[in-house]
Order: sequence, then C-alpha cells, then structure tokens
Amino acid sequence: MATPSYGEISRNGLWNNNPALVQLLGLCPLLAVTGTVVNAIGLGLATIAVLTCSNLAVSLVRHQMPDTVRLPASVMIIATFVTCTELLMKAFTYELYLVLGIFIPLIVTNCAILGRADAFASKNPVLPSIVDGFTMGLGFTAVLITIGAVREVLGQGTLFADMDLLLGPMAADWGINVLGANYPGFLVAVLPPGAFLVTGLLIAAKNAIDAGIERRRSQQVKIVPGAKRVRTTGKIT
Repeated sequence: MATPSYGEISRNGLWNNNPALVQLLGLCPLLAVTGTVVNAIGLGLATIAVLTCSNLAVSLVRHQMPDTVRLPASVMIIATFVTCTELLMKAFTYELYLVLGIFIPLIVTNCAILGRADAFASKNPVLPSIVDGFTMGLGFTAVLITIGAVREVLGQGTLFADMDLLLGPMAADWGINVLGANYPGFLVAVLPPGAFLVTGLLIAAKNAIDAGIERRRSQQVKIVPGAKRVRTTGKIT
C-alpha cells in the first residue's frame, strides 16, 4: 500500500476525515468538557501529545508486532503515553487536571487514537505516522475549541475565562466579557444538550460546505481555448 502524501494526510486530519466531524469518534470527552475554551485547549493538547507519540511508537515497532498482539500492544503503548501526560498535567497544570478529571485517563479508550494507531501507524513509516497523529489531533482540538468557545460565549457571556488554569498567572486577565456584565447566561449551552446542539450544527455546516464545493466542481465545464465546433458530413468508411 502506497503511503499518502503529507498534504493528503494533513487534509484528512484537519477536514476530510476529521475524527470529530466525520468519523464521530471521541464524542464522550468532546461533549463533556467543552464548557469553556480552557478546558477544550487542555484536553486537546493532551490528545495531540498522545496521538502523535503513540503513532510514533507503533510505527517504530510495526515490523516486530504480529497481527495477533497488535491491538493489545497498541493499547499498552497508548496507556503509557496517557500516564505520562497525566503526570505532567498533575505537575504543571494541577487545577486544570482536577477540572478535566476522569477524561484525561479516559484518553486511553478514545477510539480516534486507537483507530489511527491500528489503521495508519501500524502500516506506514515513522514520519507520515507522526504527521497523521499530529494533524488528526489538531483537527480534533480545533473542533473542541470551537465548541468550547460557542458554549462559553452563549452560556456565560465570556471568552478565554480562567486561562490561568493552563498558562499560569500571566493569563489571569485574558478573559473577555463578550456579552456584557449583565448577561444572565444561557443554561442550555452549559449543559450537555448544548454540546449536542453545537456539535450537530458544526457537522451540518461541514456537510453543507462539502456539498457546495462538490456542486461547484460538478458545474465546471472544461473548455479548450480556441476549440471550434466542426460539422462532419458524408460517409466514413
């Protein structure tokens, strides 16, 4: 099987085969922790790190792993990097780790990560596997941040609130009061139904954009410059 180009890998991870909007994988943390942008960024960075490192490790040992143990071995590799990520968050962003709670160790069960390790990293060289893991994680993180931003603005009227949980005291004043100090808040946006609604709207928007692009492509007619219509008469033998 030919290895895809880096451009194709990047397009698949960021748009064409986005794990959140196309594959619909990892929806549990996607819906649970995207109440604010800082939560989304924290979980997204953790996911990028685990995806990239696990793809790297699986690709390195792909020739030494028989098919009979490939899946459990991949799970062990992913669990190792999740544990490292969890310990790093405990050491440097402990408050954010407490907010994200069980969803950091649950990265082990994220089907997007296991799926890339099994479907791509175990069959391709190291560099394409690293790019695949990074772009898939980046695409997943972009969706997380988008949902988090929409829910935070609608639910609380703010944006980038509590960024000091991730970046320390220097980010304590980064919060923006988008809808004014007297905004009463929109409870549905903060609760899980709000996450379902925003995710559904994002999926619908992506499908509409893809349909529009495909429609424009189908309407394009290739015309050769200088071509003329020629009428042929008579009998061809």
